[in-house]
Amino acid sequence: MYLPEHFEETRVEELHRIIAEYPLGTLVVNGPCGLDANHLPFELDTSAGKHGRLMAHVARAKPVWTEAKDGDDVLVIFRAADAYISPNWYPSKHEFHRQVPTWNYQAVHVHGKVSILDDERFVRGVVARLTRTHEARSESGKRPWRMTDSSKDYIDAKLAAIVGIQIDIEKMIGKSKLSQEKEERDRINAAEELRKRDERIISKAMLETTGKKGR
Repeated sequence: MYLPEHFEETRVEELHRIIAEYPLGTLVVNGPCGLDANHLPFELDTSAGKHGRLMAHVARAKPVWTEAKDGDDVLVIFRAADAYISPNWYPSKHEFHRQVPTWNYQAVHVHGKVSILDDERFVRGVVARLTRTHEARSESGKRPWRMTDSSKDYIDAKLAAIVGIQIDIEKMIGKSKLSQEKEERDRINAAEELRKRDERIISKAMLETTGKKGR
């Protein structure tokens, strides 16, 4: 990933926040048939190891768990909110006519070693924790769905059809492209235009960032 200094995101807590709030990651492996990408919701354990650990599950029918071997290097890509930025939103454009369109976004690339865990206890725990986390977000004020809402035989059959994946994180590379290289008035006005269009997440991130001129 091309990473100019002024877009580099080094705050570990911010990298973890992006992963936690946008947990659908793209797992990239280099298997016997070449590069392959799978889109999976991940659980992040920040207390495991030096950099943390990712856990997920895949359908047994997916080839990724047989193509990736324990200890293989893998990449997981997480992307937060993003938005198109029009040059017309920069006050300086109307004075000097020296701006072009761009796209703002935040992303985290996680590099690590993968382990394949065909273990019922592991996948049961991952499913339970992912369900608890995301039901809490989606069912505010209502009783969240639980695994015990279904019969034991039904849940056992579903768990038997999935395989666990664990990734021990070796490094995280973060990019927050939020118009840091622009004049403050340009960045603030562009953020305000996004807010008007209900792009509130990326707008807020732009307003909270510190401007840094590119080198």
